[in-house]
Amino acid sequence: MAGHTRIPRAEPTGVYGAIVKRMSRRMLGEVAEPVEVAWHNRKILNFGFSIVRQTKRWDQCDENLKSFAHLAVATMAGCSFCLDFGYFQAHNSGLDMVKAQAVPRWRASELFTPLERDVLAYAEAMTATPPEVTDELSARLLAALGPAALVELTMIVAVANLTARGNTALGISSQGFSDSCVVSRA
Repeated sequence: MAGHTRIPRAEPTGVYGAIVKRMSRRMLGEVAEPVEVAWHNRKILNFGFSIVRQTKRWDQCDENLKSFAHLAVATMAGCSFCLDFGYFQAHNSGLDMVKAQAVPRWRASELFTPLERDVLAYAEAMTATPPEVTDELSARLLAALGPAALVELTMIVAVANLTARGNTALGISSQGFSDSCVVSRA
């Protein structure tokens, strides 16, 4: 289901390549396009792996809120890979899939709480160029989440922008990971 990337995908080789392919296939069933494209520059690949490992350790902000924010960035940046993978991760983490599926249309949905709506608005405001985060929105989130969780949410949105914009620029597209969790994006 993967599409045409702007930089050709590379086959991970050698001992490290075998490890990368085995781990990717164990987690995803196949090697992800971003891994194959980044294989051309191992320092970038390792940087990406490091970011993922680090963000998995963050625990000050609710996982659903972080997932919704990441999906909002992916939607706004037009990253079909990020949406696909985000739904897959949300499903596998036991997060609220009904709401996750509604993120692309969150403004028209009645599913989201006021806090969730603020998180989604914050993710979009950070993703806009230039960023459009207001003092009022930040103050509401600070009051609701506390400083540690707001800093974490901010960095989740920043990382989501890094990956979504990079994937979109490289022509990396959906691989159908979310098909395994019966995601309806209609």
